Amino acid sequence: MVVGDFANEVDTLVIGSGPGGYVAAIRAAQLGQKVTIVEKGEMGGVCLNVGCIPSKALITAGHRYHQAKHSDDMGIVAENVALNFEKVQEWKGSVVKKLTGGVEGLLKGNKVEIVRGEAYFASANSVRVMDEKSAQTYNFKNCIIATGSRPIEIPGFKYSERVINSTGALALKEVPKKLVVIGGGYIGIELTGAYSNMGTEVVVLEGTKQILGGFEKQMAKLVERRLKKNGVDFKMEALAKSVEETENGVKVTAEVKGTEEVFEADYVLVTVGRKPNTDEIGLEQIGVELDERGIIKVDKQCRTSVSNIYAIGDIVPGPPLAHKASYEGKVAAEAIAGEKAEVDYLAIPAVVFSEPELATVGYNEKEAKDAGYDVVAAKFPFAANGRALSLNDADGFMKLITRKDDGLVIGAQIAGPNASDMIAELGLAIETGMTAEDIALTIHAHPTLGEITMEAAEVALGTPIHIVK
Repeated sequence: MVVGDFANEVDTLVIGSGPGGYVAAIRAAQLGQKVTIVEKGEMGGVCLNVGCIPSKALITAGHRYHQAKHSDDMGIVAENVALNFEKVQEWKGSVVKKLTGGVEGLLKGNKVEIVRGEAYFASANSVRVMDEKSAQTYNFKNCIIATGSRPIEIPGFKYSERVINSTGALALKEVPKKLVVIGGGYIGIELTGAYSNMGTEVVVLEGTKQILGGFEKQMAKLVERRLKKNGVDFKMEALAKSVEETENGVKVTAEVKGTEEVFEADYVLVTVGRKPNTDEIGLEQIGVELDERGIIKVDKQCRTSVSNIYAIGDIVPGPPLAHKASYEGKVAAEAIAGEKAEVDYLAIPAVVFSEPELATVGYNEKEAKDAGYDVVAAKFPFAANGRALSLNDADGFMKLITRKDDGLVIGAQIAGPNASDMIAELGLAIETGMTAEDIALTIHAHPTLGEITMEAAEVALGTPIHIVK
């Protein structure tokens, strides 16, 4: 300990202020704990600053621009539609600023101490927090690690001005004329949609036979078809091998189904996954167990192998979802307070803000059958819904998965407009043990997209009104 470094004493120390960390800190403070949160970057973490929020802002801007140029079939003909990308980026920044400022206000309002700097474990009960000028020791009774993740860098594609990750793609100063996207997962597909709507020629290199591998094939195909209509070129079973940076762009060499091809573009965007930030905080010093990928092993209360240290979010098993991190943050804070909170992931939704949007919760049909359930998979098309038709956006469907013997809702998949909002009702249905009959008997407002949920439940019961059985 350096001279003058008198340790600060806290009940709960939270490392990281993303959607997992700041929620954990607030919940812990609400439960009467003295809480300090440590952040080395911007408040709100990746999600609020360079992930969920700015990407949705960019997606919305691209969608508005595309609609303005392509609404002739509705009798709306716009001439000289212009895209001021500098203004788009300025607006996106204002959205981020409001939210990150809001997070800081919420933490202060709950009497959480905010400390800037990098945390490194000195022992199982203390960390050193360092910035450019000083270092301070914090002793804690319990700690919640919420350090998040960072984009994976693949061999031969070192990040630079022209070889970019999702953070770089969100911070471009101009709309690229041509863009190569490596990886057809949700991040790559969302950014492909945003930029193709703004007029960028996009080539997507996907290593498997299907984009959006975590979703059912029929759902992924809907997105692929819509993007192809927008000029996106998909290369499946493609392995990116190398990149050559030119004066004004890149040349990407890839092996596509055994044949070497070269793709020229302004930028190449690498979106092949994320890596947990567990390698530079001293976990090996204190014996926290990790798996071979650097993921921290935790129990159902988010407790690590060291009993007073908890971990949440992208650094623990499961999908890297912001809402999963927030949920785990509450569980960890409540466990520290002595409550019997445990994680239960059955009703955790996953969403892709593609066109159309995709959303899933609980089991899909294959997963349910693999788990031994005898199920009914009830499907209802958006094309039979009045609101979808009036939105001029009727591609897609809802599939409701219910147990055959009692109609219990155990899963749902939605591909269509506003799927990201609609999935919440199905998550609630699973969480509360509702049946198809419960949903069918719930009066849904007309005309709304929400009616599709009621209609799918009626299909499950064998009594559909707006499609022929």
